[in-house]
Amino acid sequence: MINQILDVYLHEQFVGKLRQGNAGFLQFQYDEAYLNASSPLAVSLSLPLQLTLHEGQNVRAFFSGLLPDDIARHKLARYLGISEKNPFALLEAIGGECAGALALYPAGQTPPVPKEDDIEKLDDKALCEILDLLKQRPLMAGNDNVRLSLAGAQDKLAVSVVDGAIALVKGATPTTHILKPMIGDIKDSVQNELFCLRLANLLKIATPHADIRWIGETPYYLIERYDRQLTSKDDLIRLHQEDFCQALGILPEFKYEREGGPTIDQSLILLQNYSGRPAADRLAFLQRVIFNYLIGNSDAHGKNFSFLYTSKDPILAPAYDLLCTTVYPQLSRKMAMKIGGQYDPMSVILRYWHCLVPDTAAAKKALDKELIKMAKECLGQAEVLKKEFQQQGIISSIFEEIITVIKSRAGMILDT
Repeated sequence: MINQILDVYLHEQFVGKLRQGNAGFLQFQYDEAYLNASSPLAVSLSLPLQLTLHEGQNVRAFFSGLLPDDIARHKLARYLGISEKNPFALLEAIGGECAGALALYPAGQTPPVPKEDDIEKLDDKALCEILDLLKQRPLMAGNDNVRLSLAGAQDKLAVSVVDGAIALVKGATPTTHILKPMIGDIKDSVQNELFCLRLANLLKIATPHADIRWIGETPYYLIERYDRQLTSKDDLIRLHQEDFCQALGILPEFKYEREGGPTIDQSLILLQNYSGRPAADRLAFLQRVIFNYLIGNSDAHGKNFSFLYTSKDPILAPAYDLLCTTVYPQLSRKMAMKIGGQYDPMSVILRYWHCLVPDTAAAKKALDKELIKMAKECLGQAEVLKKEFQQQGIISSIFEEIITVIKSRAGMILDT
């Protein structure tokens, strides 16, 4: 018996209904009028356009993938008094502003019209209070009219930047940035992530713009949302997105390859079959695999790669969640995705890299060239970036620790 319904909107257009039965199973069905509209877009590659009911793992995987992961989800559920294993109830509470262009509302409730008073500018005192609250209330859940859902394991908050000031957003107004405070037990996580993201950009890897900001002596990380876009009329619109776990129908709790999550091969096939620019995106994905290896990011799992829908055909989204995890002894050094069958980064020699490309001399030669190029550039640009940060007053011992990791990993490539 079906007893709960959420209406699903994409770009403020009603697309279908998410239903939960008494046993907690989820079903999703597209609206017939939406299917008959001009150029309808599927909410996920794993949930293709059809009038027939979608049910089973693909439905749960996609909609669960809109929610925070791990500890952040546990804290959110505890604060709301909801089971962390009940994605429907969590989305009912916070699904109004998801990653991408989706929004979920109780049946019959339409998305509110954006209003000027949706945006509340915060002074340093108010922002400091909110950052403290985030430790107990992920995403500011429970705050009046704030319904924000962001995937990921880290505490974060979707905000807007208005005239240079951080603003809390309510109602249906789109947010523009994601704010990440320092991770409590991770040394200089903000500086680490900014260094890795800026380094990726120097290596011509597409990334959103990000900065460090400060409240007193406490830093936080502020990154532009790549799933938001300004129109020629200066209107802010949402862009649809989905991560690779969602696209493959893999539950977020199984995001690591060793738990059944996406592999490099599966990701490359996904890009080949669905990207609007398959050759370019496959190369870009391989460059990110190499970059994550070089910087010692062992957490590059399937939810940290996404499709972005700038048109009907998706493209690989800009890189995000770039962090050198290797500098933290309390974190696993085992890579999230195997390279040539190896989880241990220090076991990856050239022949294992060759497993990522077709078994031809030309493909292996092209990969060898890319590996050497990126290893040399990563080494050189990391030193340059450290000096630039020092000149800007961004100083942390973590930068030299990251460079030490890069030297070791680049040596693994260049010495073969």
